[in-house]
Amino acid sequence: MNSIPPQPGSATAPFPFDNSYARLPLNFHARVEPAPVAEPWLIKFNRPLAEELRLDIEALERDGAAIFSGNTVPAGAEPLAMAYAGHQFGTFVPQLGDGRAILLGEVVDRDGKRRDIQLKGSGQTPYSRRGDGRAALGPVLREYIVSEAMHALGVPTTRALAATVTGQPVYREQILPGAVFTRVAASHIRVGTFQFFAARGDMESVKALADYAIDRHYPELKADENPYLGLLKAVAARQAALIARWLHIGFIHGVMNTDNMTISGETIDFGPCAFMDAYDPKKVFSSIDQFGRYAYANQPAIGQWNLARLAETLVTLFDPTADVAVNLANDALGEYGAIFQNHWLDGMRRKLGLSTAEDGDLELVQALLALMHKGGADFTLTFRRLAASAEDAGADAELAKLFQTPESLSPWLADWRRRLEREARRPVERAAAMRAVNPAFIPRNHRIEQAIEAATENADFSLFEALLEVTSKPYEDQPGHAAFAEPPQPGEEVLQTFCGT
Repeated sequence: MNSIPPQPGSATAPFPFDNSYARLPLNFHARVEPAPVAEPWLIKFNRPLAEELRLDIEALERDGAAIFSGNTVPAGAEPLAMAYAGHQFGTFVPQLGDGRAILLGEVVDRDGKRRDIQLKGSGQTPYSRRGDGRAALGPVLREYIVSEAMHALGVPTTRALAATVTGQPVYREQILPGAVFTRVAASHIRVGTFQFFAARGDMESVKALADYAIDRHYPELKADENPYLGLLKAVAARQAALIARWLHIGFIHGVMNTDNMTISGETIDFGPCAFMDAYDPKKVFSSIDQFGRYAYANQPAIGQWNLARLAETLVTLFDPTADVAVNLANDALGEYGAIFQNHWLDGMRRKLGLSTAEDGDLELVQALLALMHKGGADFTLTFRRLAASAEDAGADAELAKLFQTPESLSPWLADWRRRLEREARRPVERAAAMRAVNPAFIPRNHRIEQAIEAATENADFSLFEALLEVTSKPYEDQPGHAAFAEPPQPGEEVLQTFCGT
C-alpha cells in the first residue's frame, strides 16, 4: 500500500486529488496554471485507465475536452511545474524543469498506488526557457500509441489518459496542429531532480527528496540500516530490469538523458523512440543522436552511467567518511551489470523457449543475434516465427525467409533443437510459452508515421485507433490485422524519429 496516506478531498471532483509533491518546499517546483486554448476537442480518452484511477468517468466524458486541454482546472488540482536538471547527451544542464508540462496533482488508484496526472503541451512555465510550452499533434499521438503499447507488452511505463487537440497551431519547422497529452506516472521524479539540488549544494533538499522518494516508491527501505544506499540499489535494480525488457522487444528509447530516467523504474518521455525492424545492435533512430550514444546495444551501459550520476548526488548521505561513502556507491553500481545480465539472459531464454539454464545458453543467443544482424532479419518476426518452429520443424522455411541467405539459419536451428531436447516441456507447451513473450505486434514505426500523417493532414484518426486496438493485444495473432505485423515495404522505412519539442 501507498506509504504517503491520502488526505481528505472532494468526493464530487472528477479527480480525487491528494497532492503530496505540492506539499514539498517551494524550491521543488513552480506554481503555474495551464494556458487556455482556442477550441479543444477530445481525440481519445482512456476509460479503462480512468476506472483504474478511480476517476469520475461521466464527468470526464462530459467535460474532458476542457479539463484535458487545460482550459478548466479541476477541483482539488494544484498545478505546478517540477524543477530538475540533467545530463543531455553527456553534457550537464543545471536547470531544465517542466518546460511544457504541468502536474495537475496526484490520485491514489484502486490498488492503493499513488499516481501523477500531468498535462504535456499545456503552455509556458518558468522552465520553458525560449519554448512556447506547447506540443504538436504528432508527438502527442506517438506518445499515446507507444506508451499504451509498452503497457500491453508488460513493460513498466507511464500511461496515456487522454489526447486533446487545441484548435490552434504550433510553429516548428512548419505550422502544425497543437495538442495536449495527459500522462499518468507512478511519479515524475527523475535522476535529474536529484541533480538539480546537488548542483546547487543544497543537500538538505537532496535528503528531503530522497526521503520523499523512499516514502513513495520504496517504503520498505525506511527500516534499512542505510536507506539512502538502499535507494540507489533499488533504483538500479529496477532500471536494470527495465532496460533488459526494452532489449527483449527491440525498443530504442532514443534520448536516455538523466532527466529522462525515473526513480520509479518506469519508461518515460517517448520522444525520438522507435522499435527496430531489422536487427542491428548499433541502430539509432533519433535525429539528434549523431554519434550513437543511445543506440540499441548501448542502452544498458548508459543506464549504469545515469545511475552513477544519481550516486553522485546521494553519496554524502551514505556515510560521513568520504572514502567509505564512495566505496559503498561503487559497490552498489558494480552490482548493476550482473543484475541486468541476469534479467536479459533469463528473458532471452524465455524467447527461445528455454525453461532451464545451461552454461552455453548465452552463446546460443548471441549466435542467433549475429545471424539476424548479418541476414537483415526482422527482430520481432524472427522470435515470433521461432515459436512455430518450436512446435513444428515444418515451419522452419517461413522463419528462414526472414534472412537474406535462408540456408545460413540451418546450423543454428540444429543447435537449438539439441538444446531443447534436454528440456521436459512438450512442443505445444513450449510454443505457447514462447508466444506469450514474443509479440506478434509492436507499434511499427512506419505505421505510427502513417497514423500521424493522416491525423495531421486530414484530421483522420482511424489509423491511430486501429493501431491502438492492434497493439493492445500484442501477443495474440489477430488474423484480421495481419498486415500490422509486417515490417515496412521498400520506401516505407522510417530512418529517423524526432523529439516532440
